[in-house]
Amino acid sequence: MKFDVNGAPVDADPRAGQSLRTLLRENGHTEVKKGCDAGDCGACSVLLDGDPVHSCIIPAARVAGRAITTAAGLAPAGELHPVQEALVGSFGFQCGFCTPGMSVTASTLCESDLDDLDRRMKGNLCRCTGYRPIREAITASVLGPVRTTGTSAAVEPNTSGVGRSVSPEAARRVVQGLEPYTFDEPITGALTLRVLSSPHAHARITSIDTSAAEAVAGVVAVFTHLDVPDKRYSTGRHEHREDDPDDTRMLDNVVRHIGQRVVAVVAETASAAEEACRLVQVDYEVLPAVFDPEAARLPGAPLLHPERTPDERVDEAHRNVILSVHENSGGDVAAAFAASAVTVEGSWQTQRVSHAQLETHGAMGYIDDDGRLVIRSSTQVPFLTRDELCHIFDLDKDCVRVYAPRVGGGFGGKQEIFTEDLVTLAVLRTGRPVSYEFSRTDQFQRAALRHPMRVKVTLGATSDGILTAMKVDVLSDTGAYGNHSRGVLFHSLAESTTLYRVPAKQLDAEVVYTNNVPSGAFRGYGLGQVILGVESAMDMLAQRLDIDPFALRRLNAVREGDPLHPDDDKYEEDLIWGSYGLDQCLDLAEDALRRGNGVDAPAGWQVGEGMAVAMIATLAPRGHISHTTATLRPDGTYMLGVGTAEFGNGTTTVHRQIAASVLEASGDRVSLWSSDTDAVTHDTGAFASAGITVAGKALYAACLTLKERMLQIAATLTDTSVDSASLRADGILTPVRLVAFTEVVAAAPAEHLTADGLTADGSEFGDLRSIAFNVHAVRVAVQPETGIVRVLQSIQSADAGVVLNPAQCRGQVEGGAAQGIGSALYEEVMIDEGQVTNPVFRTYRVPQFADVPDTEVYFATTNDELGPFGAKSMSESPYNPVAPAIGNAIARAIGARPFEQPFSRDRVWRLARGKSALTS
Repeated sequence: MKFDVNGAPVDADPRAGQSLRTLLRENGHTEVKKGCDAGDCGACSVLLDGDPVHSCIIPAARVAGRAITTAAGLAPAGELHPVQEALVGSFGFQCGFCTPGMSVTASTLCESDLDDLDRRMKGNLCRCTGYRPIREAITASVLGPVRTTGTSAAVEPNTSGVGRSVSPEAARRVVQGLEPYTFDEPITGALTLRVLSSPHAHARITSIDTSAAEAVAGVVAVFTHLDVPDKRYSTGRHEHREDDPDDTRMLDNVVRHIGQRVVAVVAETASAAEEACRLVQVDYEVLPAVFDPEAARLPGAPLLHPERTPDERVDEAHRNVILSVHENSGGDVAAAFAASAVTVEGSWQTQRVSHAQLETHGAMGYIDDDGRLVIRSSTQVPFLTRDELCHIFDLDKDCVRVYAPRVGGGFGGKQEIFTEDLVTLAVLRTGRPVSYEFSRTDQFQRAALRHPMRVKVTLGATSDGILTAMKVDVLSDTGAYGNHSRGVLFHSLAESTTLYRVPAKQLDAEVVYTNNVPSGAFRGYGLGQVILGVESAMDMLAQRLDIDPFALRRLNAVREGDPLHPDDDKYEEDLIWGSYGLDQCLDLAEDALRRGNGVDAPAGWQVGEGMAVAMIATLAPRGHISHTTATLRPDGTYMLGVGTAEFGNGTTTVHRQIAASVLEASGDRVSLWSSDTDAVTHDTGAFASAGITVAGKALYAACLTLKERMLQIAATLTDTSVDSASLRADGILTPVRLVAFTEVVAAAPAEHLTADGLTADGSEFGDLRSIAFNVHAVRVAVQPETGIVRVLQSIQSADAGVVLNPAQCRGQVEGGAAQGIGSALYEEVMIDEGQVTNPVFRTYRVPQFADVPDTEVYFATTNDELGPFGAKSMSESPYNPVAPAIGNAIARAIGARPFEQPFSRDRVWRLARGKSALTS
């Protein structure tokens, strides 16, 4: 069969039933991405005879004689299509996995389409940006540049240094789909791994017959629980592996949730592996299951991990409880409530949310020429993944390399090991390269979701609104395994309850096992769930006392210098006041809400305003470690070594900016080697927003040391005083002068300059944590007859310290707000008796263009003493206050408060009709 791709002829023989997406990738066009393989996300979009289509649902056999254009072929070689240029200029991507498909669809639009842009682009999903920069890029490509909303500076692609909106170095490759992700660099001869999963929520395997599977042509190996190391571990990764329960075995003889892997098949082709999975015969003894977390901890409930012990971080296995927290500060809480002029209370239920990263989990592995195991993975934590693989398989760290190319979205979900362990097993046993990639359904049934929590909050106050007592009771459902269960529970209770000055406080919380799909790390790490309860209760208090909600927060919020934790609280003892910006954030958000934005509600809709506050520590507790290097190469350029992964968090851009500022270099002379265990000694990973506050600070130290050594060596060899000014021209250390300088340095003793250049190391152990604040405010309209909620105005003010890249930081805030809107109004992983009933994007509502309004973003002016150049983290925190702000606005619009998230149209309709929003 012959057809054209980007103007070049292709001769291919598609397999029966093959899709165009896989055919294109097999012919080298990896710019066509896989996000869903169901026609729902648009990551695979191409032009077919000029029309945009989702290639994953186009039969390959139908393209004979036709012309196909991918994102890499929208413009002549070396050039970009106008919409791609605009996406680069407007910072219209973060992880970038959706961007090639987005640019393909957008390339077909003309001026008449702009009034219908939401419909024209609804088939292309973006999980990262919130759509505003994409919308502006499309408009700019059609009409020319437009004025952007918010307060961010314009992108400056040709400048460098901190404080500027520097465009990512990879931007032009990303928009064309030419920046490689995990599966975009195929390994010749790689085998494919597929998994047979459990149909039961709880069962013991009594026998497995793999003979028919092993007889399938092309099958190389079949693995069961009898073939894996008899070692338990956690899929969740932290700097200290003891933070998580050791309750997981690679393949187990007991299954504890529907979708748990039972058998792994390795074959020459995916079709052979899938056929073999179908032929495996498994006999189960079905066991009693428990799906309700309240029931799971009661006497007589089925036990999921009865053999686990406190030494394995499962504190009360006899009642399915991994961890209990009971803390009292300030004395007799009951007496404090009794003495309060007013009390409010409520119980809120949060739902399971999928990270919905467009790139699914996956890994490829092989043995390199030196005999080392190499794992290429879509991971946020390459070093922690390497270390745990070594633990599981008794390997030396020097014998294992793990690296991540650009990662297609994370949000905490890739702080786990879901594929790397099986790939390691298969590579070590077969000696062949092996590839294992999740399907979208796997992401819902086998990867972790956000912890659903029941959050009860009671607040007491004086008649003028001063808080007198707080009681918070949390029940967290970790599902079948305890990855991140303990850390999420601790963190959920932390800054969510210490935000306010309360003299008497009682915290009670437990996290329990159920036979549901596992929960794990998710943006905000538990804070979003508990903040929903606390901030909703604060709004109830404001209504009862007829106090403005902004004023109530100003009255009770912690102020700079206040204690950030009780004296006996070991979890929070490392918190300090690096800076304080809550007062500014409250003012900025309130002023913007009072100004309005000129968007009116439709006739007959009811309007309400709401706000919420969130506080977060700037990195994870118990230390976050980063080692970096900075090298002056003989050609006068610099190479930076950093372990942090890039998944849309923007660290690669900011790290180059930090180096450019310290070394006074232009950005084009700074290269970066990151996300690779070969690059540096260690990096805890890209989570807890530590890419800037820890890795960035370590890199700052490395660059500063390198600069000092350069000047010292030059001064020693020339017997003259040398400073950076003497090497500058037009404000930077120019390549010409640096090449001459390196020749001078080369005359130094050998210990100063190697063949690779002059190198300095930088390390940071992030053992102190500062505090950041976010305030979200909204104005919503509710249609009582249908329960539809429309966000008319969305505002977030952020305490980000010194903003190192304004456009990029604004994008993080907008993306967090968009994800918050999604989980507030639309997103919910539905589970019935342990079975996920909506495991595809068609039925799981990731917000589309039409669902997300532009969020106005305002930054407080602070300078943090802990962060590099005074910066704070701002990747996780924007998500946390969004849902309570929207819930508060809905309550004020219709006069009835929602207690179950998401605030979906059916629940809001029942509330508006005077019925209970809680489901039975």
